[in-house]
Amino acid sequence: MEPKRLSPRRKSKPAGGKKDRRQRSPELVVITGMSGSGKASVLKAFEDLGYYCVDNLPVELIPQFAELAVQSSEIRRTALVVDVREGAKFEKLPAILKSVRRMIATKVVFLEATDAVLVRRFSETRRPHPLGADSPVKSALKAERRHLGSIRRLADFVIDTSKFNVHELRSLITQRFEQESSQKGLLISCVSFGFRQGVPEDADLVFDVRFLPNPHFVPEFRPLTGRDKRVAKYIRSFPQTREFIARISDLLIYLIPHYIHEGKSYLTIAFGCTGGQHRSVMIAEDVGKRLRGTDYRVKVVHRDSPG
Repeated sequence: MEPKRLSPRRKSKPAGGKKDRRQRSPELVVITGMSGSGKASVLKAFEDLGYYCVDNLPVELIPQFAELAVQSSEIRRTALVVDVREGAKFEKLPAILKSVRRMIATKVVFLEATDAVLVRRFSETRRPHPLGADSPVKSALKAERRHLGSIRRLADFVIDTSKFNVHELRSLITQRFEQESSQKGLLISCVSFGFRQGVPEDADLVFDVRFLPNPHFVPEFRPLTGRDKRVAKYIRSFPQTREFIARISDLLIYLIPHYIHEGKSYLTIAFGCTGGQHRSVMIAEDVGKRLRGTDYRVKVVHRDSPG
């Protein structure tokens, strides 16, 4: 298959001089991972950052591609996608990466997702898995994970895209590679949930807020949620609520830089109450607001609350 080439978007030169991307050290980003994990979206994000991008480059051409980046005064930052569409030749990628890394600064971004998410994505797009249209998608995914095991171990960044939509994934890549040294690149999800429906599988931190007074037992609040101002005011009126929010927020503000230092790209903080309608919703909203106040990127998700 002929590789698809994506030309970089031109960016205006910075004011006050001729310093531009041609003065950068050459770098290569290799994007790989599971089929359906979002590699095309990630490549598009690199294109938007000004990288020269190539999709489905034959693995045997990667050294020549890297040499071009080293020698060229115009093409300095490059990104390419290579995956199991290459067939048997894909097995050569670890050895090729080893040699290329001696030539140019190279980073490997490995994308993955849960089987359930990948199966759903293949069902929605109705595209066959590259390892075979005749076999069930689950079987093809199992075989693909086996083929990719050695590549995953070489990756500089492993990103599970299960919880991201296209826009969030592209934003994550932009933050990571545009301002890689920034401590604000972490994406934080504050999730409310009900213990009746189970703890979220992707939660990194779980806090049980069932010790707080329950608005469910106040008839006028029962049909509402913690996003309602009256319900939130009621929950917040108790001193233990205010102290909990303050203590948890301080703890998270202390912990988050350590997660960033360990290379974590996203953090899911889950707050659970009985039904996931009142207390957990209000707490997730308030803690999310406090974390936004420290300039972290935060999204608030209410798993079990309608609307």
